[in-house]
Amino acid sequence: MTETTDNPLQPADQTLPPTRPLRKIRVGKVVSDKMQKTLVVKIVTRVPHAAFGKIVKQIKKLYVHDEKNEAKVGDRVSIMETRPLSKLKRWRLVEVLKH
Repeated sequence: MTETTDNPLQPADQTLPPTRPLRKIRVGKVVSDKMQKTLVVKIVTRVPHAAFGKIVKQIKKLYVHDEKNEAKVGDRVSIMETRPLSKLKRWRLVEVLKH
């Protein structure tokens, strides 16, 4: 009898489809909505300083694609990483959390 090291639950000729890597999700505040279908979202992260250990804020401004123009300035939004949509846009709007 021949021994196989394959998984007995899965046929040997069938392989798993390639999986898409996980996409980053961030929550931030809309700073600007003056462009068409584009938002500027401010992301604040709190990290310890490398040398001193004090907690400091790091602020990033990200350009976000908003297909329906539903978010306004001051809204808290959830955004997800996506393929490059333009020179600066690499994020898309998932949902508006708070108006």
